[in-house]
Amino acid sequence: MTKRDEFLAGERPEDVALYLADSFVDGEGDGLASHGESVGDGTVLVVEGEQGRSVFETATGMDAMGFAKQAMDAEGDIARDLSGGTCPDCEGAVQFVFAFAEAQNEEVGGLYAEGDVIHAYAYCDCGTSFSDKWVAGESA
Repeated sequence: MTKRDEFLAGERPEDVALYLADSFVDGEGDGLASHGESVGDGTVLVVEGEQGRSVFETATGMDAMGFAKQAMDAEGDIARDLSGGTCPDCEGAVQFVFAFAEAQNEEVGGLYAEGDVIHAYAYCDCGTSFSDKWVAGESA
């Protein structure tokens, strides 16, 4: 089982996951792939929370939590394997995804009562930021 599989199953709640499109990192894909898992047109990295937020900021020039807060304003479809998504505004390509898991919380209800929840935030090449969330282990 890969780190990504473990993360998506809710088994790595202390970690964050990042998807970076090869086109976004412009030639750095080979170097990233050695630290993560190559998927389609990009790489998924699963790293410890603080380190992951730092890697995200270095790669994107954005504060991870500030980006997540901005992306919450629009809902879209992010691939359950974190390999991209579908922008709600266009047919463009997802440039990057930032994701973290939140532990099951029956008191909150909804999805949170069903299990650990994966929160994912994406950025499209058209400039749209959007979010998606699902129960860990759930397929599309």
